[in-house]
Amino acid sequence: MPEQGSLSHHTPDIENLLVLNPKTSQFANCVPSKTTKHEKKHWKRNHDKSCHNYYGAAKAILSDNPLGLTCGMVCPTSDLCVGGCNLYASEEGPINIGGLQQFATEVFKAMNIPQTLTPAVEQNSNHPSYTEPKIALIGCGPASISCASFLARLGYKNLTIYERQDYVGGLSSAEIPQYRLPYDVVDFELTLMKDLGVTVETGRSLSTDDLTVMKLKGEGTDAIFLGLGHPEPKIIPAFQGLTHEQGFFTSKDFLPVVSSASKPGMCACKSNSLALPKLHGRVIVLGAGDTAFDCATSALRCGAKRVFVVFRKGFTNIRAVPEEMDLAREEKCEFLPFLAPNEVILKDGRIAAVDFVRTEQDDDGKWIEDEEQTTKVKADFVISAFGSGLYDEKVIQAMQPLKLTDWGTPVVDHTNMSTSEPGVFCGGDVAGVAETTVESVNDGKVAAWHMHVYLQALRGNRVPSSSVPSLPKFHTPIDDVDVSVTLCGLRFENPFGLASAPPTTTSAMIRRAFEQGWGFALTKTFSLNKDVPTNVSPRIVRGTTSGEVYGPGQGAFLNIELISEKTQEY
Repeated sequence: MPEQGSLSHHTPDIENLLVLNPKTSQFANCVPSKTTKHEKKHWKRNHDKSCHNYYGAAKAILSDNPLGLTCGMVCPTSDLCVGGCNLYASEEGPINIGGLQQFATEVFKAMNIPQTLTPAVEQNSNHPSYTEPKIALIGCGPASISCASFLARLGYKNLTIYERQDYVGGLSSAEIPQYRLPYDVVDFELTLMKDLGVTVETGRSLSTDDLTVMKLKGEGTDAIFLGLGHPEPKIIPAFQGLTHEQGFFTSKDFLPVVSSASKPGMCACKSNSLALPKLHGRVIVLGAGDTAFDCATSALRCGAKRVFVVFRKGFTNIRAVPEEMDLAREEKCEFLPFLAPNEVILKDGRIAAVDFVRTEQDDDGKWIEDEEQTTKVKADFVISAFGSGLYDEKVIQAMQPLKLTDWGTPVVDHTNMSTSEPGVFCGGDVAGVAETTVESVNDGKVAAWHMHVYLQALRGNRVPSSSVPSLPKFHTPIDDVDVSVTLCGLRFENPFGLASAPPTTTSAMIRRAFEQGWGFALTKTFSLNKDVPTNVSPRIVRGTTSGEVYGPGQGAFLNIELISEKTQEY
């Protein structure tokens, strides 16, 4: 036996240490409940293990999504990230990913830190290939803000967004109510974009009366991004000719007025000149999308006593996300499925009721209207939210010479968001794929990279279009703080490193460590006395407190090869 306190150099003694702790305890477990509850929190939801790196979390979010706060507040997380959470089927339910994203970006918003270019981009930003290209973006909605942000992060200087309204933000500002998306959130994300030099001109639109694709190209614009959305409402024949005075609104009429009157800062004037629409009595909202439910809950806030949400199909066909529908249900909106409007009944020049016909699905899956089954619903107001599109002939003609679909929208290659005209790209609602804010943001992101490839090719700088996009991350002055350290004449980017252990056993794992930001990695701990370490076999063994050798009970490995057995000369 070795002396007390000395280290054994004998292999059998070292290997015998592994069996000192039996796999199964010989005694009953006795742990205070307070201790058990405290430790349980560590593996349940980490309530007591607070992470205060809010900036790091926000940076990660905004690097991929310049509208990270907006998307955290309004995107359908139940259909996206939360819906795919592994804990969805557990008793506690999925992690509130949207709420965490909102929290991290709200904390960053309160920091009032500007966005800046990364040092690598800053060095090249004065190169003619980035200062000379003239880029125009049409519409200041999520897709254009995203596209402009990523182009600006790449170093482009001459970026201008043209917006036809006197406010910015597109649908996020005009059609999402204040209680769901405050205007200062949109303004915050727009300010981050402007920090990089992007210019916004309001009161300018794509139209034969103002801006056209050919006119912009004739003025020397090198690349154009169309992110004008679906500005016109779809109105079915039964409601043609009805006015606000008669009690009829479309979602494109109703929600912008609600937003302008209720969102501080959205109106350029010091006091909001617009008042909320004055509703009363019974209101019918037509449609089953997110916009329809926004209209329904907003109608209650504008004075409606009862709100009926009427839609053509059943509850299983509702297009709105569950969060929207649940909110409308909680606010006592009433749902009327399987009904299609047939005729508006007027009394003394105002809407008094709407006559509906029953809809059914035939054996082929087609929805038909049965005019023999009718229902009359009394109403004082009707808000149509049957969708929107691009119907203005002046806008459609302004897009020439682009190839258009049968619906008057550009034909788009959705792999790179390009149109039939070189240098013209498209994203958001008008591109035909995006149905949510986060999808519109991604359209702008994809378009930005391929616009960069196109613009550099014009100047003889080849960027492989098939390569993985290398879009710069979100950057602020905080990232420029020098936290490097010098040790023994060696400089490390930061003082955080990995010890010689399983994470540093292969070059691939070390490479991943550096990619994640570690400052250094030790592949071996070197000792002047080569006889101190003992080379044992196996070098990595199963932890004695683990469960079964294979399967979920396998819990840990015990690494006992941390010190090199080689000499200094070796």
